[in-house]
Amino acid sequence: MNTISSPQARLRINGLQRTLLLFVVLPIVLLTALGIRFGLGQASQFQEQRLKNDLELIGRAISIPVGSALNQGNMQAVELALGSVFVLGEVYGASVFDVDGNRIASAGITETDLTGTTIPDRIRTTGEGQEAFSRVAGRSLFSHFLPLFDTAGQIQGLIQITRRASDFGHALQQLTIIAWLVWGLFSLVILAGVMLGHYGGVGRHVDKLLAHMERVAKGDLSHRAALEGPDEVASLAHGLNQMLDSIEQAHRDLDEHRAAETQLVARLKDNEKMVAIGSMARGIAHELGAPLSVIDGRARRLQRSGSLDEQQLRNLDGIRNQVSRLTRTVRQLLDYCRPAATQPRDVTPALLIESAIEAMRPELEAAERVLDAQISPALPAFCADAGRLELALLNLLRNALQASTNQIGITAEADSRTLTICVTDDGPGLPADHSLESLLEPFFTTKSPGEGTGLGLAIVQAVAEEHGGTLVLSNRTGGGCSACLTLPLVLSAKELQQ
Repeated sequence: MNTISSPQARLRINGLQRTLLLFVVLPIVLLTALGIRFGLGQASQFQEQRLKNDLELIGRAISIPVGSALNQGNMQAVELALGSVFVLGEVYGASVFDVDGNRIASAGITETDLTGTTIPDRIRTTGEGQEAFSRVAGRSLFSHFLPLFDTAGQIQGLIQITRRASDFGHALQQLTIIAWLVWGLFSLVILAGVMLGHYGGVGRHVDKLLAHMERVAKGDLSHRAALEGPDEVASLAHGLNQMLDSIEQAHRDLDEHRAAETQLVARLKDNEKMVAIGSMARGIAHELGAPLSVIDGRARRLQRSGSLDEQQLRNLDGIRNQVSRLTRTVRQLLDYCRPAATQPRDVTPALLIESAIEAMRPELEAAERVLDAQISPALPAFCADAGRLELALLNLLRNALQASTNQIGITAEADSRTLTICVTDDGPGLPADHSLESLLEPFFTTKSPGEGTGLGLAIVQAVAEEHGGTLVLSNRTGGGCSACLTLPLVLSAKELQQ
């Protein structure tokens, strides 16, 4: 999924970006600011010292001609020497004082009297130059004082060279502005680089991952995040996908458990119903079995006595038919309520179907129906309970016989996994006013009273489920009904017993 971020989303600062700004950008900016501040301080000291050295050099340069002019008493030469310092353009004033601090000559703005200061005493004592800041004529000045020596090497006075104190600040003002402008530009570049680098390298992948998580939060548990971006982000996406796989697998397992639980509950209800029906069937079989056998035996002996007329013989046939129907009903009840535990063994389909046909042949001949059997002898053998399958086939054939008008058919086909046995008839087909599910319910029948118990298809359905197969009922295109029993060929005997 391609995530498109809005401009507002890009501009919004998230927690990770705030962390980068606080712990990366801010320290770098502060360190560079301290570096610039320290560098400007060093540059200011260097510039100030350079300007002071320039004044000292100027003072030393004119001290020789001024000293010579004083020794000769030539004040005009002194003033001329003092005026020459302004040619350099860096001097604000120059003057000459005697050893007591009285001004002898001057040019420009200088101190008028040094008698009230300690400068003349310090120069006489040390014989070295002195420096001082002062205010003259409302201006702040910096002065450099140098001693003047006579021919004998004695101090005969001192010279003062001045310049504005603001010159020291003006010299670094432009450099300071440029330095802080560069620092501001550098800070912006660092900020933009970190923010853009974060978004390009991490942020956009984190945004995509958040979009994936939002999609999952809305219920799309089948969605998976793309493994993009740095290894850490890709690892998070991989972990998210694994978590979603686990959740999806847990949901599948839960659904399977619920389905199994529902199936077990249904099977338990069926078993309870079978136990009740089985108890009833065994009671009926016990109570009716012996009397029915007695009735059938005595009717048969009466038929063989030879002392009855034709009407009486027909009445005995009717009695025996009703006894036979009751006996068959009891047998179907017992077959339906038989425990589902199978006795699997290798079964040959062709022999199984032929055995069921032979068992039905008397009923087919009595009803004058034609059976069309298309059974291949090459059908593969498989593991099944032959007795239960034969019971299912007998019920399918008997239903088809009862519904047919002239002919019924049976076919068997197999592929690599399943065996399909279909029984067809040429009767009226399935009733349109009943669902297929209702036709498979026990004791449900569409036949007239006395013609069926409604257990035939229920027995077939139970046998199909015992073998892991299915029973499918459908109407034929040319008329009549088709009942197809599909059985798997790959189940083992252990699986059937389970």
